[in-house]
Amino acid sequence: MIKFWSYNREYSKYKRPLLRKINKTLLSGTIFFGNELSKFEKNFIKKNNAKYGVAVGSGTDALLIALKSIGVKMGDEIITVANTAIPTISAIINSGATPKLIDINHNYLIDVQKIEKEINSRTKAIIPVHLYGQPCDMDSIIKISKKYNIPIIEDCAQAQGAIYKKKIVGNFGKFGCFSFYPTKILGAYGDGGFITTNDYKEYKKIKRIRFYGIETENKNNKYNNKYYANENGVNSRLDEIQATVLNYKLEKLSSFINRRREIAKLYLKELTNTDLTLPIEDPNVKHVYHLFTVSHPNSREIVSQLKKEGVETRKIYPFPIHTMKAYRKIINNKKKLRMSEIKSKSIFCLPLYPELKNKEVKIICKILKKILKNIKKN
Repeated sequence: MIKFWSYNREYSKYKRPLLRKINKTLLSGTIFFGNELSKFEKNFIKKNNAKYGVAVGSGTDALLIALKSIGVKMGDEIITVANTAIPTISAIINSGATPKLIDINHNYLIDVQKIEKEINSRTKAIIPVHLYGQPCDMDSIIKISKKYNIPIIEDCAQAQGAIYKKKIVGNFGKFGCFSFYPTKILGAYGDGGFITTNDYKEYKKIKRIRFYGIETENKNNKYNNKYYANENGVNSRLDEIQATVLNYKLEKLSSFINRRREIAKLYLKELTNTDLTLPIEDPNVKHVYHLFTVSHPNSREIVSQLKKEGVETRKIYPFPIHTMKAYRKIINNKKKLRMSEIKSKSIFCLPLYPELKNKEVKIICKILKKILKNIKKN
């Protein structure tokens, strides 16, 4: 079986140095807010060319804290894309706001031509989702943001290290929100997230919010570093063990991304002359291929046949957000999401992670081409 994803190969490769570092962290006697976290926050900010940032408990928390920081409240609306993970939507709803979904373009990303029509007096923010590893059209989104004075919160959960016009994602809006869920490009061995910002006031605020609203940055505040809530916050911490893992893996991030791009290039070479709709890397971006997403009208049959042949795949995402039971009554612009519904039926993702071998990619492609040939005959 060729697995869709597994951390076991990576762990086997880095097990000895990782365990030494984790053991050292445990022996330090500090589990939260210690040297490893401080070191990781500094390293991550530097790696992403951001000025400030804080690590949090998850990518979902990153979005929620960012929304709380800009003062989102009941009755507000947040514009985002229909083709996204549930966490994007749950963060919006848990902040008190309502998602206003926008349909997708040819690259499964937010269709920027349709954003302006959905803006009204209740619109509080725009959350572009850099899905599958490819950045959105940020020039257009920034233009809209400035025109209507609406802040941008980037969902970078699947796009760690991706570049739009020579600039790393997470630096185009008020906040950049990242995820360290194990499957991600920079994955922990638990969970975690990060919020970057180039605004010092917002940095101080998100740092308070992540830890119950406790002030740690303002020495002029008489309650600085005291167990005193300056505002209503949340409990969202990246522990020292995950920070240790991420510090170690952050040094290898460039090689992780390069390897993902190598695998994607091999897939593209092997599958070019097939009936599959393959990923298209826009000329202004560097796609980091968190996922290699393809499309075919007979995707369900193809996925089933691949499984029988020992190849795991995923359909990401098979059910558009607005069709899910939890959100049907909340999202009120369903009629405008036709492309999201069409594409959700035809997309599927092939295995792609740094430890996947070239010979495995070629085996997958060989099996896949055989399945496609049989479908065409029938």
